[in-house]
Amino acid sequence: MDRVSRRLGQAPDRENDRSRRNYAFAIIVTAVAIITVQKTRPATAMPAPLLALVGDYSPEVSAHRAIPLALELARAATPSASRLTWQWIATRDLTDAPRDLATFSAVWLVPASPYENEAGALAAVRFARETHRPFLGTCGGFQHALIEFARNVAGLAEADHAETNPHGDTLVVAPLSCSLVEKTGPIRIAPGSLIRSAYGRDDAHEGYHCSYGLNPAHRATLERAGLRFTAFDENDEVRAAELPATIHPFFVGTLFQPERAALRGEVPPLVADFVRAIAARG
Repeated sequence: MDRVSRRLGQAPDRENDRSRRNYAFAIIVTAVAIITVQKTRPATAMPAPLLALVGDYSPEVSAHRAIPLALELARAATPSASRLTWQWIATRDLTDAPRDLATFSAVWLVPASPYENEAGALAAVRFARETHRPFLGTCGGFQHALIEFARNVAGLAEADHAETNPHGDTLVVAPLSCSLVEKTGPIRIAPGSLIRSAYGRDDAHEGYHCSYGLNPAHRATLERAGLRFTAFDENDEVRAAELPATIHPFFVGTLFQPERAALRGEVPPLVADFVRAIAARG
């Protein structure tokens, strides 16, 4: 540039050259900064998994006091679930389960039925089953999982609960031969089941607070539709059911209340596996 300027009898324009060089340098520095920020910017964090505790909470219900303790113990023992949180959802607030539960990663239908809104409780079970969200139903939650499955999968459209409709034509849930209110007892666990995987053994001792369970007259119909019964008492009466992992990642119901172990400061094995399933789903 200077040589050309001299040939033409013009003074070299060193100031303009310097400005152009500075401008080009500034563009390069800016581009490098942008690239660096893009490389170091953390990925957008996934929302923390949120569990819906569906039921009509009462501090008088032992299971309701036990459930948060069970979840805290299971979360502490499961590094992958460290961000798990939960929220109580009253059944009266469930008017449209797909909408009302859309932000939740999993559903636990908790004990203490009859529920204020039985239709809402059943809709919560169906939502978890059909969207493949991890589901746990204990005590009344187990009973209503049976009814939901009977109605919507097994073809028993009039399936019902003897406690709320004692004269129903298709009582899938009926009075137990012996009340289990505040009773404990042994259970035998089926091999190859989710419950067997959780407990790591073939038997356990669990507590109850119920007077109703599966009506054995409908057991075969539910089994043909795909439900698997996986825990039994000493008289071979059904105490738990689940869907195979090939159908659903975690769908388990128990007549017993495994959460009660937390009241003794113990991590309930089934709750721990439930929490792991939620964490795996994200």
